[in-house]
Amino acid sequence: MAMEEKMPSAIPRSLWLVLILLGISAFISYVDRGNLSIAAPIIKDELGLSGSQLGVLLSSFFWSYVSLQLVAGWLADRVNVNWFLAGGFFLWSAATLGTGLVHGFFMLLIFRMLLGVGESVVYPSYSRIISLHCREEHRGAANSIISAGLALGPGASLLAGGILVYKFGWRAFFVGLGILSLCWLAPWIRWMPNAKAGIAVRKSEVLGFGTLLMQRSAWGTCLGMFGYNYLSYFMLTWLPFYLLRERNFSMYSTAKIGGVAYIGGAIFALLSGWLSDRWIRSGATPTRVRKTFVCGGLAFAGIVLLLSAVSAPMLSVGLLILGIGLQHVSSSNIWALTQTLAGVNAAGRWTALQNFAGNLAGVAAPVLTGWVLDRTHHFVCAFAIMAVIAVMGAASWLFIVEPVREVSW
Repeated sequence: MAMEEKMPSAIPRSLWLVLILLGISAFISYVDRGNLSIAAPIIKDELGLSGSQLGVLLSSFFWSYVSLQLVAGWLADRVNVNWFLAGGFFLWSAATLGTGLVHGFFMLLIFRMLLGVGESVVYPSYSRIISLHCREEHRGAANSIISAGLALGPGASLLAGGILVYKFGWRAFFVGLGILSLCWLAPWIRWMPNAKAGIAVRKSEVLGFGTLLMQRSAWGTCLGMFGYNYLSYFMLTWLPFYLLRERNFSMYSTAKIGGVAYIGGAIFALLSGWLSDRWIRSGATPTRVRKTFVCGGLAFAGIVLLLSAVSAPMLSVGLLILGIGLQHVSSSNIWALTQTLAGVNAAGRWTALQNFAGNLAGVAAPVLTGWVLDRTHHFVCAFAIMAVIAVMGAASWLFIVEPVREVSW
């Protein structure tokens, strides 16, 4: 009997606790990577930064985050992934705390890059853990918990972060976040999954990146991830500034709009993860299910968000909330798709490769948006670029990625 058939038919209670902790860590990671955008208008005025300089600061996290993805994926497949995740978590929490203690553009840049170093372990570790401990028909739900956390992170940043920055200042905001983030380590160390449980992996079967690059589907997931992440990081880094300066909302209104949008995104992620798994259990193929959610969510999100940029203020808010929700219809199935294609022997590395390519959008989106903003003084062109890239990303998932089943290595 195959090892997968020996695994429990339902997700065990102990594994639910692990998944919830992973979801909380995703929540914290997105609060920490998005917190600079909350304080961006204040920091820009305090330090006298141009739009282009602010764009560099907002993108600097991704310089180290992207450059270390392949290393992180290699390590996630070879070391104890539980402790690997804990080490990265400690580093990025400390970097968040340190950001609130420094002065000047250069030191802010350094701590944002350290944040990227710590967070580079996140997705390779998540995929490794889920591929080891979850069956195909449970991976939508498992990934949806993480997706809900990454949606709630920006939502909490905007909803609570804007208020906290307004009341206590941006420095206290960063220090407090760093201290609270470190508290996650205690329950993780207590309840992390058994490293010897789950699907067995023969070390000889761990694959290299060269083998992955020979797979058409790997190229398709990389291009698709770029499209998804361009939309994601465009919104994550520039949404508060857009609402404050382009739409002339107050900080309080900006916090409410962003909070509602991303809380809605978390609900969409959980529902789509549950529905996709239920659809597979009813007999549908993973190809049909995963691609429907990933491609449909991403393409419609880009279109709806573009419409929000050219609509009247009240309609714009509704379309903005809907667009962010549609984006998260994709999120809970993107990594489930990748985990199935890669299998347990390559989950960490495939995820790292896909995340490396996809997060180049994290470098491009903030800087390109800042450049466009300096020249047009409006966001419409920036939204149009985002929508085109999102639709192209959806097309990559649909037409380049092959049937969703484990690659015959």
